Amino acid sequence: MALHRDIFWVGRQWAVTGAGIQAIDQRLRGVLDIEIARLWDDDLVQSRRAKPGVNVADFDKALMVARERFPQAPGSDPFVAQLEALGVIETPAVSPVVPAMRLRAEGRLARFLPQWRIRR
Repeated sequence: MALHRDIFWVGRQWAVTGAGIQAIDQRLRGVLDIEIARLWDDDLVQSRRAKPGVNVADFDKALMVARERFPQAPGSDPFVAQLEALGVIETPAVSPVVPAMRLRAEGRLARFLPQWRIRR
């Protein structure tokens, strides 16, 4: 599996991305990757750390950076936490009422206002 497009930290063997912790070596095809939702699963983390050929110091640094980047919310569903960390789910607005549009060009000359166009 290719590295996620959002890369936050790169070590020698591991990278912290928008998908979680990923092995840089693409020949592994994502076998050792850890998703954001499972960063706090200690059994999975220990099983990945125990694999032969894993640079433990680099893995621990990646785990520390990933857990700081994607903190665990107490009592939350891991899937929902992953979606919130990726920015898919936003917090609800304080007021559901849409404010009225205001014209900000009053008293200004039109030739000095920024222009906008709709691209096709």
